[in-house]
Amino acid sequence: MDFLNLPERAAKPRSKGITHVLDKGLGPAQIADLVAVAGPHIDIVKLGWGTAYVTGNLAQKIELYASHGIPVCFGGTMLEVALRQNKLDEYIATARRYGIEHVEVSDGTIDMTEDDKLALVRRLAKDFVVLSEVGSKDASKVIPPHVWVESIKRELDAGAWKVITEGRESGTVGMFNSDGRVKEGLLDEIVAAVSAENLLFEAPIKTQQVWFIKQFGADVNLGNIPPEEVISVETLRLGLRGDTLLHFH
Repeated sequence: MDFLNLPERAAKPRSKGITHVLDKGLGPAQIADLVAVAGPHIDIVKLGWGTAYVTGNLAQKIELYASHGIPVCFGGTMLEVALRQNKLDEYIATARRYGIEHVEVSDGTIDMTEDDKLALVRRLAKDFVVLSEVGSKDASKVIPPHVWVESIKRELDAGAWKVITEGRESGTVGMFNSDGRVKEGLLDEIVAAVSAENLLFEAPIKTQQVWFIKQFGADVNLGNIPPEEVISVETLRLGLRGDTLLHFH
């Protein structure tokens, strides 16, 4: 269909307007169905936390996504476990063996000094597209806004392609309050110092997706999107759902 005037979207492969999808264990048939209807709207798929390690048909899954031009990355938690066990070289070798070109660097659960994290980003950026993540998975841990800003800037300078703002699958930590509302004051300070195009906002809940789209437009980068919500998110971006219709039209 091409008879409506809709917000302009960046073309794939794109560096803005990214829809980053969270795969928690889809099977090959489910992936085939997903890409058949939503493939053009998916920019990257993350195999959540450490699911890749215990997923059957992993190579087949990765190849299915790749055949539709969709890159895959392992979840940041899997890298955190590898670091805890001093298995970084093995992690890198495994990623290469599966044809993985994107990696997520996070310290949402383990303790890592900033210098160590930046060194890790620099090392991985030589061979991979790095998505680093800022924020804690621990809801009780409060990170001051200036620390968010400084961390984001340094990780971008170290070679991160995008910096992910923590939200988890639940959308109730990091950038969000326990009820899922965006911490607007924190976000205002971040985007005053860093372009939103360099950020990937984890936003698994529709109200969060609507908020970010209204705030930053159709081409805002959104992450941790459930597979079944990809089409919904694209309609929100284009004003084809009531939540954003009047905003765009």
